[in-house]
Amino acid sequence: MRSLESIQVNLISPFNSLQVLITISYTAKTHVQKVVEELDAPKSGLIYLRGFDEPLYPYSDQGPPFRQQRHFFYLSGADFPGCAVTYDIPRQELILWIRRNDPRLSLWYGTTPSIDESKSKSDVSDVRYIDGLTAYLHAVLTPENGGGGGPLYVLSPDQLPKLSPSPPQYSFFKGMHGSASRGLKIDTTSLLPAIEAARVIKTPHEISRIRRAVSLTSLAHRMVLQRIKHLTNEREAHAVFEGFCISQGAPHQSYAVIAASGPNASTLHYDANDEPLEGRQTMLLDAGCEWGCYASDVTRTFPLNGKWTKEGEEIYKVVERMQRECIDAIRPGRLYYKLHLVACLIAVEELMKLGILYNGTRSEILARGTVAAFFPHGLGHHVGLEVHDVSGRERLLLTGSTVSSSGVNSQRVPGFQEPRRRMKREQVTPEDLAAMYREAMMDRDDVEQNVVGPPPPYKGRQRLRENMVVTIEPGIYFHRPYIQSFFLSNPDHAKYINTKVLDKYWDIGGVRIEDCILVTKDGYENLTTAPKGKEALKIINAGIPGFGGDGQAGGGSS
Repeated sequence: MRSLESIQVNLISPFNSLQVLITISYTAKTHVQKVVEELDAPKSGLIYLRGFDEPLYPYSDQGPPFRQQRHFFYLSGADFPGCAVTYDIPRQELILWIRRNDPRLSLWYGTTPSIDESKSKSDVSDVRYIDGLTAYLHAVLTPENGGGGGPLYVLSPDQLPKLSPSPPQYSFFKGMHGSASRGLKIDTTSLLPAIEAARVIKTPHEISRIRRAVSLTSLAHRMVLQRIKHLTNEREAHAVFEGFCISQGAPHQSYAVIAASGPNASTLHYDANDEPLEGRQTMLLDAGCEWGCYASDVTRTFPLNGKWTKEGEEIYKVVERMQRECIDAIRPGRLYYKLHLVACLIAVEELMKLGILYNGTRSEILARGTVAAFFPHGLGHHVGLEVHDVSGRERLLLTGSTVSSSGVNSQRVPGFQEPRRRMKREQVTPEDLAAMYREAMMDRDDVEQNVVGPPPPYKGRQRLRENMVVTIEPGIYFHRPYIQSFFLSNPDHAKYINTKVLDKYWDIGGVRIEDCILVTKDGYENLTTAPKGKEALKIINAGIPGFGGDGQAGGGSS
């Protein structure tokens, strides 16, 4: 019987070279220089960001695990609480400010990185104790002390330095916008869009971290496939995935693991992960770990017993084609939203072949937007410090007036309130899809600013550029409440949906396939190596020699 340790060594060995690459100091100076360029290269001023402190739940002495503020990490590389970072633009001086290690706290919680340790992990100009920050800000920002007089760039008004007590010489911080009493300008609006624009194009160091995260995630997906026939509950698949990531030094997930079996796979962000696998056809596993604060995002769908049903295989092949043709079309300069339309065209064509969609031509059904009943979310998103990373001053897909701040389209249902949870995917309604289709048929780039282009502060739809990292994640879902409420009850859509054929597919739940794609100079590189398709079936059926009992799904391990 092979040990788990020997299996892990064999799987990990191709990636050992990445470990060396990740040990290079975080390239914070490169990032801050990109931000200054996005600020239109001012000749004076100071950038100030504060990191997060340890969080606590309301009315409790407990809190969630610490997670650093991502804009702050981008400019500092510091992943621990109680820090700040400043960048003196004319002096090109990037300073990380950290707390002193209090022996009383270290008794309970251990120590945070020292000055020397912090310098070794990031290429900042200097690391200093944060109790000297107030005097530094005063010296740098006031002209009478030789400073440049501002502006002071902060993310928002509530991010201004908290200087207390505030003696008279610090009165210039009282101004929130424009000129204060001593001529200091405080800019609370320019820094956020500048950082988000800078983060869109990844540096080589950032790509190395994302690559490592995706590599470990791909191996964790493989681990689940090897063991799935011996698992009896969704939570066990969750545990296998997350446990492997932890064992490889990646304790944080980019988002909550989705281990959805059968009909649960029709829920896009299912996270209960606590239902038995017995009697279920499929599992949709959407999970990705972080490495060095950088995310990954990978989804695989597979039959629990290693063999597709007729209907399951049909839907898998639809999604497989959607993803393959969209990935093959990736190249710099391509409008991403048109890739979404490619996926929709394929979905309509294939669902018509299966008889689920009928009573119209492909163009007619696409123009109506009815396929959004089965493909209700966007094709993908940026990946970086967030799993749904910032897109800068443009949007990959859409955010029109019909979409709420939660990311859920504000379709109204009598008796139901608008959802308030934030989503990592954008919902695409029939109206959104129909508008995108009309826009594409006009075939004019300038129309994208006027028809269904995103609202301010976004400037327009985004073209792919070299060193972007995006996901391609098409899916086909059979979520009964959604399809019945918005499509089968609407004659404009119901006439195109064959309910007799549809009834054969409800138990599948949903199929999604998702990879992380690096845009290269001439095309793309698929960073994801998690098995899919026939390779995944072979791994499921091979399992691990000598592992488990009878090799049957739900059989348990001996």
